[in-house]
Amino acid sequence: MAVFRFVSRKAADPSNCYVQNGTSPYFGAIVGRVANRIKDGEFTLDGKTYHLPKNDGNNTLHGGKRGFDKVLWRVTRLRKGPRPTIQFTYHSRDGEQGFPGVLDVSATYTLSGPGELTLEIKAVPRTKPTPVSLAQHTYWNLAGEASNRSILSNKVTIWAHSITPVDKHLIPTGAIVPVKGTPYDFTKPTVVGKKINDVPGGYDINYVLDRPKSKHWLRRAVRVKDDFSGRVLDLWTNNIGLQFYTSNQIKKIVGKGGAIYRKYAGLVLETQAFPDAVDQTNFPSIIYRPGQLYRHVMVYKFSVEK
Repeated sequence: MAVFRFVSRKAADPSNCYVQNGTSPYFGAIVGRVANRIKDGEFTLDGKTYHLPKNDGNNTLHGGKRGFDKVLWRVTRLRKGPRPTIQFTYHSRDGEQGFPGVLDVSATYTLSGPGELTLEIKAVPRTKPTPVSLAQHTYWNLAGEASNRSILSNKVTIWAHSITPVDKHLIPTGAIVPVKGTPYDFTKPTVVGKKINDVPGGYDINYVLDRPKSKHWLRRAVRVKDDFSGRVLDLWTNNIGLQFYTSNQIKKIVGKGGAIYRKYAGLVLETQAFPDAVDQTNFPSIIYRPGQLYRHVMVYKFSVEK
């Protein structure tokens, strides 16, 4: 057995904060069974209402009090060579954190090319219909682990012309609105800190990703450039949404090498289904039936531009 974490450059040492005391705010984790928020910690499926642990006020966040970020995953594949791969699996039992049915999950990381990392998450319900929406929750700071720099100077481009607005509890209203003329417009390269003060609390919002403009099956999601280091991150996905979060809630967490992580320490770029899709009938469904395959692909491409 192994504790599964893809530890990013902004991730703390995992021995204590991930499982034992829960102080890590999802650093480097895969979150689920349903990423993001579920309103009032409940949903109705096939006429039955399921009640979940409430760990974000009156709502359920990232799968509950003991979501997939706090469980033990098993290493089931390790392949060396020019495209090294490691695969982790987790068997989620029926009723775990209130969710119905057995769910088998795998997460496969592959160094898929020069400066390129691919993550493929698969899940299959075995016994009952269940909602499934998994996300990767790494905090990215391209300036480096010990740079002591925030992400406010990063230039970000998001390939999305709409967002799903939220209420004061960060629950989607059900609407889909354009970003043009708002502080949420990153359709062109924009410095993160330029209008962040116009967004109450900082950015924590789901973007509706544009459809691919070619036959390429992946959507281009986001590009981040750090002028201090010259490092660039491009993210592609087969999913429909991107949660853009500027680590607004981080408060003096001691990380790797004694580095102190504070507000705006990293960017979270979670490709995902739309939040609270179990309650929003106009959002694409996240319900999967027994034997139906859930598949989520992310391709991270790294480069340097001076």
